Amino acid sequence: MTDSPDRSPTHSADVKPQRGIQSLDSTGELLTALVAAARPLSLRDLAAAAGMPPAKAFPHLVSLLKIGLLDRDASGCFAAGPLALELGLIGLQRLSPTREAEPEVIELAASTGMSVAMAVLGPLGPTVVRLEESARPLHVSLRVGTVMSLVNTAIGRVFAAYVADDVRAGLLAQDHLRLAGADVAEVFTATAAPAAAAAAEHSATDVARRAHAAPGSAPLAKAYAQRLAQIRTDDIDTALSRPVPGIDTLAAPVFDHTGSICLVLALMGPSGSFDSKPAGQPAQTLRAATARLSRRFGWIAAIGEA
Repeated sequence: MTDSPDRSPTHSADVKPQRGIQSLDSTGELLTALVAAARPLSLRDLAAAAGMPPAKAFPHLVSLLKIGLLDRDASGCFAAGPLALELGLIGLQRLSPTREAEPEVIELAASTGMSVAMAVLGPLGPTVVRLEESARPLHVSLRVGTVMSLVNTAIGRVFAAYVADDVRAGLLAQDHLRLAGADVAEVFTATAAPAAAAAAEHSATDVARRAHAAPGSAPLAKAYAQRLAQIRTDDIDTALSRPVPGIDTLAAPVFDHTGSICLVLALMGPSGSFDSKPAGQPAQTLRAATARLSRRFGWIAAIGEA
């Protein structure tokens, strides 16, 4: 007698879609529609968003109300209920941003053919914690552990655009210690909140003394502040042949559930080898990846972008 073929559930030839409960699939469509809206919805609007008649949607919504996945506000609109909030908090507590971003980093490198860096805001400043090189590695001084300038690198400027004023002020005071760092008290004082600037006046004076600031430094401070404002508008920054000649960089932020910046992802490639404009395809691909991660981390504003 010959052995019979492997008929275990994991055998690739025998894997079949598992049968679910069709009514729960409809319930899931309603929940998905509510998440996509990112605001409370009336019965009519929620049913329309889920693509079903209100008469069909209503029994599902009643059950969701009973178990606490949904709640109704004073106007009768449906919103997330206490059970949904508890489940969401459990999910957020278990998230590790750098671990969750790993597949996006790998996919970005594969789909764009470019090198991808991931950075977090460490004790010393914006720090590269992951580097996925393209098939044609770039010969740059960027390595895991490199701390980036808040003034002269795209990764650093993106962090600078979204951190609190006092945090930015403290980081700028030490920018001369970082890769491509700048020794600029003018940038420090122009972008700090008044209280933070006053508290750090002594540090800024020390920086100015070391830098021997030139008379034309005021326009530099204004230009830097405008650059950060533009980053907040575009959700992306570029660095063209700076600080490394011949290498262009696109960098974009990832936000957590509070709207605070938690990561920056950056695409890097030889100058002229890709469209480095903020509206170009690589920038759109990068924005889509960071929006997916922000949504994964609970940032509601990213739901409509992913």
